[in-house]
Amino acid sequence: MKKKDQCPRAKINEQYCTCTYSCDKHGICCECLHYHRQRGEIPACFFTAEEEKTYNRTVQFFIQRRS
Repeated sequence: MKKKDQCPRAKINEQYCTCTYSCDKHGICCECLHYHRQRGEIPACFFTAEEEKTYNRTVQFFIQRRS
């Protein structure tokens, strides 16, 4: 069984996922958050569409764009 099948909100979450990467975490927000947090990053859904296209998920980039 796939992880998405185990998440009751996966289909709903996928509607709001703005990430353009192709990965197995689409729609599984808790895994996405953990994945990026471990790497010192922020998930795509925190960025504008323009910012997300840069693929820069760093905390520094996020703060810089909001300062």
